[in-house]
Amino acid sequence: MSEAATVARAETLMADGHIDQALALTEGMATGPEPTHLALAVHSGALKLASRSPEALEFDRQAIERFGDSPIAWHNYAATLDDLGRAEEAVEACENAFRRGMDAAQTFAVYARALRAFGNHERADYAYRQSLMRAPAEVGVASEFANHLWMMTGDLKVADSALDAAFHAGAPPTPLLIAKATLYEASGDSERAFALMQTASDRLTGDAYAHMAAVEYALRLSRLDAAEAFQRRAEAVEPRSRSVIQYSAIVDLAAGRPAEAFAKLQGALKDHPNDQSLWGWMAVAARAVGDPLYARLCDYEQMVGVYDLETPAGWPSLEAFLADLAKELKAAHVYRQHPTNQSMRHGSQTMHMLSGSNAAPIKAFFEAVDKPIREHMAKLGEGDDPLRRRNTFDYRMVGAWSVRLTPNGFHRDHFHPDGWLSSAFYVETPDAALDTEEHQGWIRFGQPPFFTNPPLPAERHVRPKPGRLVLFPSYMWHGTVPFTTDETRMSVAFDVVPK
Repeated sequence: MSEAATVARAETLMADGHIDQALALTEGMATGPEPTHLALAVHSGALKLASRSPEALEFDRQAIERFGDSPIAWHNYAATLDDLGRAEEAVEACENAFRRGMDAAQTFAVYARALRAFGNHERADYAYRQSLMRAPAEVGVASEFANHLWMMTGDLKVADSALDAAFHAGAPPTPLLIAKATLYEASGDSERAFALMQTASDRLTGDAYAHMAAVEYALRLSRLDAAEAFQRRAEAVEPRSRSVIQYSAIVDLAAGRPAEAFAKLQGALKDHPNDQSLWGWMAVAARAVGDPLYARLCDYEQMVGVYDLETPAGWPSLEAFLADLAKELKAAHVYRQHPTNQSMRHGSQTMHMLSGSNAAPIKAFFEAVDKPIREHMAKLGEGDDPLRRRNTFDYRMVGAWSVRLTPNGFHRDHFHPDGWLSSAFYVETPDAALDTEEHQGWIRFGQPPFFTNPPLPAERHVRPKPGRLVLFPSYMWHGTVPFTTDETRMSVAFDVVPK
């Protein structure tokens, strides 16, 4: 098979989700003695789709060494660096691409993401606008830009205008409407978010995603009748969709039909046995019907690990290390407002892969958590439940960020669909709040984000403490009890998957 035919076949496999097959097909081309630029690029792309960006970077580096005058090679290198959280290097690589004639919307988008990572808001604003000048209907970039504007200014109208511009440029309506609803809800106007998605569901009758988004905002406002009506519309459009089945189960749980929810999720899991979202909702259904599966999915004693970090090498005490870590993290919190598309409210969140930082305390942190992660995997051991059956006793990190909550701050109850083990590490804690009867500022487990019939409150709380790491299954519902004291709460979180 010629290289062109191999690449075409690999691209088809990737588009169809067969990433392992694409990797096997492209590896020989990319690891040969004289790989072409195309071979290196396609193999790197497959590795990135497999969440193996550190390996992809090596092939991108080969490309700039062998084909250093290629702006595309520099773009690919920049994009992978940005994926890894190496923002300053990504900025430099983008500028190398520009110097070699690159003028693509995608490169300006990478440039914007890298610039915002260390707070160069003015230049990031310029880069986002340059990207949208070249591709004004690109929904993903428009949504990012709106989020950037909201976090930077807290001005709803300014952020909303970025989404309106994309709509007038011809962007598809549903993802823009969902982004708008997310923005309105993040600003505190849940009624406006619901009204928008209600209108979308009424008008976009053939769009299941619009109906499902309407279901979600109806449930946030405890409007069961509306949620059921929207769900019936989604089922009429795509009755076999995994997402539609999941939302149908969620509505059943709200309506007091847990047995129906359990059966629907059980059927979906036969076809998608590693889907963390389905397992998260299956835990709710199993608990509601009293099925023993719940105890296997949410064995809080065994599956929630609490570890107090050892002092990293180079620091005289844990307190000294945490002080240095806090200083670096505060410098990385470059926004005023919480993001629109995350679980936290009232505070700020870093928007890049924190494990790529070159700051000594942050690097030391990720080195120090290796021991408790491995201890927790050993404690879990092997088994046939959805958590243990994937345990290889090795891991790779797929996400890492920091959150700084301010007074009245909290995390909505949520899970991490892209992880296997998730975490919370506490750098600074609101100590007065932690002593309240309500467990203000504590992490809680087991409470779903929407109302259920019967109600299902949290079943486990863990008290934060500076230097404490909490590890738990990524499908496990968790959130933060809001705190009302005049304090802050800063944490680091990451997700890992089996290697």
